[in-house]
Amino acid sequence: MLDWLGNNGWAVWVGAAALLAIAELLSMDFVLLMLAFGALGGGATDALGAPVPVQVLVAVVVALGTLVFVRPSVVRRMHSGPELTMGHAALVGRKALVTEEVTSHAGLVRLAGEVWTARPYDDGMTIPVGVTVDVFEIKGATAVVYPSDADAP
Repeated sequence: MLDWLGNNGWAVWVGAAALLAIAELLSMDFVLLMLAFGALGGGATDALGAPVPVQVLVAVVVALGTLVFVRPSVVRRMHSGPELTMGHAALVGRKALVTEEVTSHAGLVRLAGEVWTARPYDDGMTIPVGVTVDVFEIKGATAVVYPSDADAP
């Protein structure tokens, strides 16, 4: 068995790389994957006929190099993306239709399939029924709205 390992050290390195890559699937932190690349580097060095100390040195250098130079970029790319807005914040910026005249004291709009109480962004403004408005913000259960450019009074 030891004789086979001595002649096929690359297989040990590749096996270690495979185990590290499989373990990475559980952590998704990209550390074990970078160590797997180091193990592949050690395996490639063995396949080229280098002695064991050189194989270990190459594995360590490749693993550290990928941890320092590759992993930060991969982690940043994997963890970035569009921000997920939920709840009332997701309604800001959407269009609504005035179903009851909107004044500083009363008003209703149909927003996202629901009827919401509404107030104009400008307290002195009155928005008639049928006008499309943009939602500026949500205050409690009231949509603060202003007319869309096409429907501005």
